[in-house]
Formats: sequence, structure tokens, C-alpha cells
Amino acid sequence: MRQPNTLERLYLDFDGFFASVEQAANRKLRGRPVGVVPYEGGGDRAMLIAVSREAKNAGITSLMSVREAFAQCCDLVTVPQKPDLYRRAHNALLSEIETVIPIDTAKSIDELTCVVGIDGRENPEALAWRIKKAIRDQVTPVITSTIGFAANRQLAKMACKAGKRSRGTYGDGLAIWRPEDMPGPLFKVRLEDIPGVGSRLATRLKAMGIFSTEDLYGLQPKHLRKIWRSVVGERMWYALHGYDIQSPASQRGMFGHGRVLPPESRSRAGAKDISRLLLTKAARRLRRENYYAGALWLWLALREGSWFRQLTLPVVNDNQAILSALALLWRAFDDEHPERLAIFRVGVTLLDLSPATERQMDLLLADDDNRRRWEAASAAVDALNTKYSGTVVSLGTWKPPKGGNVGGKISYTRVPTSEDFW
Repeated sequence: MRQPNTLERLYLDFDGFFASVEQAANRKLRGRPVGVVPYEGGGDRAMLIAVSREAKNAGITSLMSVREAFAQCCDLVTVPQKPDLYRRAHNALLSEIETVIPIDTAKSIDELTCVVGIDGRENPEALAWRIKKAIRDQVTPVITSTIGFAANRQLAKMACKAGKRSRGTYGDGLAIWRPEDMPGPLFKVRLEDIPGVGSRLATRLKAMGIFSTEDLYGLQPKHLRKIWRSVVGERMWYALHGYDIQSPASQRGMFGHGRVLPPESRSRAGAKDISRLLLTKAARRLRRENYYAGALWLWLALREGSWFRQLTLPVVNDNQAILSALALLWRAFDDEHPERLAIFRVGVTLLDLSPATERQMDLLLADDDNRRRWEAASAAVDALNTKYSGTVVSLGTWKPPKGGNVGGKISYTRVPTSEDFW
């Protein structure tokens, strides 16, 4: 395993991405504290999903309620999310960064990593300046970024996060963790801020007598493996010590969508309609990436707790089979909860995936002819929708709720495609 002795990785994180894109698109929002909310009309109980630099500097954070945020800063302006706008901004920004340095991986809608060449290793400040200049001159000066340099990707990401605040203000930062300076900068990072640790594991670590990043750093690889109960802990040790650790290729495990329901859709009927739309879009993604699903689950957030149920599928990818299974799950929910109630969030997921080339038929079901007809119908519907770049044909009614964003919600772990917004 190799331990680089120079800077090899760059990690870039756009500052308050959703909010800064809103400011770039609307001049009236520039220079003002802005908070992005899931939908219009949520009131002061809505949660902020992103905030601008100005809001951050006023003490407002994402996942804060609108009520708390206004108590912190009465000048806050809230705007509903526009996921397709953020997707297009992401593509434009990456195109400009590619003119300066090849992008290794877009880790999410607002984060990316690059392998640093010889010039960048010798003068990382100049490379960071060129990237920021390309964004400022060719896209917008409103969207800023923080860049971290280090020997490997894990340390570069941590450097980037540490550089978010510079000179007491948030954003537009730069942090360079040279191997010869390590582990000093690393020891200033809280346990909770190490990617892969988080607050829950940090609490467990402290119960074991591990109170700081320095304490964690001083352990042996096998000790971390035991704490994490997997090889992930051992990889963490090597990453913190500056080794070039390459994460194993991730395997597709599921296709799903979730949505916080707007007030007018929090009835049983409204939640059912939106779950059908979400599942139809998940099934489209399943087919686009050439998979079949062997199970479906439905999750609902209620005023008092939540409800979850999973149903086995006969390895399918067509809309008829998948939506029929959803109807069965809703029937189970109706049987258990016949009373009137409010549903605040819905999630649907297709799992137990099989690549199309490895599909295993159920010999006892004997429905192959019927399945092939429905698969052909689903393929024909997909082709028509692709041709017109919109949902012009669907199985059943297609009535997106006010504000849209059904299946096109921005995920911090996946960059949606244009098809997600049809």
C-alpha cells in the first residue's frame, strides 16, 4: 500500500450550493441571507435544506426550522427548492472546472474530487485560483467554493471542510494539508467531523475512551477494524495516516424516491397518488440501468411514528407488476389504519436487484408470456416519453402535486438526470 509524500488529491465543495444557485439566478437575492425550503407554503415549521453564505454568517444552519431561523435573523428570505435548476448549474460548473483540471469523480451535486498533477502539487494555491477564476468569470461570481488539498481523498475532504470558515466568515476557502505538516492539522478536527464517523459513532467512541481525533489516530488498524466491525475501520486508519486508499466500486443496491408531502397532499389519497408517481419514476430508472427488482418497500411518516412494509416481487421491471405490488402495500396499510390520519412523508424503494443479463425466473409462477407483454408495453411508454422529453404516456393518471419535484428531488449522494424531472 502506497503512502504519498506529496499532494495528490483535491476536494472541492460548493458553498451553500442550493442557496447560492438561487442567488445567481435571481439578482434580488444577492447579498441577502437566503434559506431554501422543500416547498412553498410550509410555514414556520418547514425545515431549511440549504442556506446562503450570508445566512451562515448570521448563525443560521441547514436543518434549522424556519421559525428558529427567523428568530436568529429577521431578514432571512426563504425560497422553495428548484431541483432542475440545481442540476443544470451543477453541469455548467463542472464543464468549466474541466477546462482547468480533469474531474475524477462528482461525489454529489455539490462536491467533486480531482487527481492533482505535477504543477498543482508544486503550487496548489495557483491551481485553486484558476479553478475559482473559471467559475467566477465563466459562470457567476455568486457561486463560491472551498477547496482542500491533501495526500489522499479522505484527508482532502477533511481539509476542505476545515477550510469552510476562513477569517471568521463562511465559504470561498482553501486548505492545504501537506504530508510533511501532518498530522497536526488533522488533530484539530472533531471526531464528529471525520467522514465516516458522525455523531452516533463518535458517542460510541467516547464511551470507549476515544475522545479526540488524536486518540483515534493513535490506535492500531486492527483495533479500528474491531470498532467498525468490518474492514471499513481498517481502511479508515490507513486513510487518516495518509495512505492512498481506493474505495471499492460501489454496487447498485436499490432504486427509490422519497418526498415530504405538501400540506394539500397529506391525505391518504394524496399520499397514494404521489407514491405512484415516485414509484413510476424509480421503475424508469430501474429499466434505464438494465435491472430487475425482487422486492418493493413502502415507508410512510405519520403524526405518531411511521409505517413500513416490504413485499417480494417475482423479479420484474415493468410498471404493471410494480404498481400492482404498491397497491397491495397500500391495502395492507388501509387494513391496519382505517382511521383518518395525516401522512407527512412517503418513500418507495425497489430492491433485491438483478442485472437484466442475470435474471432468474420463478418456475412456479409461469407468467413469463404475460410479463414479456407488459415489459414491451413499458419499453414503448419509455420510448415515447424519451422522444418528447416529458411524461406524455403513463399507466394510470399522472397528476404531479403543486411545486412538482416528484422523483426529481436533489439528493446529496446522486446527481439526477433530466429524465428525473419529467
